Amino acid sequence: MPKASNTPPEPEITDEHREAAEEEIREKQKIVDYDTKEYPVEVLVQKYREGLDEDINELYIPDYQRDMIWPDDHQSKFIESIFLGLPIPYIFVADLRPEEEEDLARLEIVDGTQRIRTLDRFLKNELRLCGLKKLENLNDFKFSDLSLARQRRFNRATIRMIVLTDKADEEVRRDLFERINTGSIALNDMEKRRGISPGPFVKLLEELAKEPKFVKLCPLSEASRRSREPEEFVLRFFAYLDNYKNFDRYVNVFLNEYLETHNNSKIDKDVFRHTFHTMLDFVDKYFPNGFAKAKGHVRTPRIRFEAISVGVALALREKNDLEPSSIDWLDSKEFKEYTTSDASNSKPKVIRRIEYVRDQLLN
Repeated sequence: MPKASNTPPEPEITDEHREAAEEEIREKQKIVDYDTKEYPVEVLVQKYREGLDEDINELYIPDYQRDMIWPDDHQSKFIESIFLGLPIPYIFVADLRPEEEEDLARLEIVDGTQRIRTLDRFLKNELRLCGLKKLENLNDFKFSDLSLARQRRFNRATIRMIVLTDKADEEVRRDLFERINTGSIALNDMEKRRGISPGPFVKLLEELAKEPKFVKLCPLSEASRRSREPEEFVLRFFAYLDNYKNFDRYVNVFLNEYLETHNNSKIDKDVFRHTFHTMLDFVDKYFPNGFAKAKGHVRTPRIRFEAISVGVALALREKNDLEPSSIDWLDSKEFKEYTTSDASNSKPKVIRRIEYVRDQLLN
């Protein structure tokens, strides 16, 4: 007798279903009517600024939008894109209904506040460009440092805008904002590096990140592993080991520069492998929980891994037959303080936590 299937039967799509679906599509399309505009940077910023204090400026930031969260290097890269003439994503705005804004004909920014605020900061000389890779000579420039001709050309650069008509109610606008910002999963830093800077060093990072001993000592969630977090850890180990005293507060810039340098130069992979394996062997022998805070943890904090791995490697450089008398300092108040997330990008704290581990191992 055949087994009963647990698979539920597929729903039948009738002509009535199709007609209802078509009617729903046509109805919903009516309220997502839009127009396309194109404004020079100067005009766009002017529309954002005018009446800002009185909250009657033409470009309006609604409550569901985020505050300014782009760091200066991210803002600088956006400005660099405009100088390079690269395509800029559309800014989405909605024409507010008269009953919502007393017929002031304001445009609510649905998506693009970070870009508009960045332009505003740059034109007000509040943003000093930093971290630029394509236009390196523009680093440290403010808008006023540009020649008058270049200022005018920048102001004339155009930004495209999608304007939802006043048929779009608040529900439609919020839905659009959510879809724009959650429609795709943003790549994390290591995933971007793999795409932007492929090369022999990236392949070495991938190889070492799969080492069984590393996987055992540095527990990470499955989601973290899928998003290339292990490669990020290995990259941080080598970058800080070789250059932690020259670290600046921009971690991404620091790591990107290290990766790019080693991808574009001939490296002795065996030396890197030996350094990494020697460090892992030491941690495996003397640290009961590996890089984790305790047994059973499925997450290893980045700065804890950096402190232990780099500190161990530095100690082994000074004494390759090192046998620590104690590792009780792992539970000390100082080590816990040095490996909290607070000010983890501070250069003095990076140096302090790495050298603390080194000095404790060397007594």
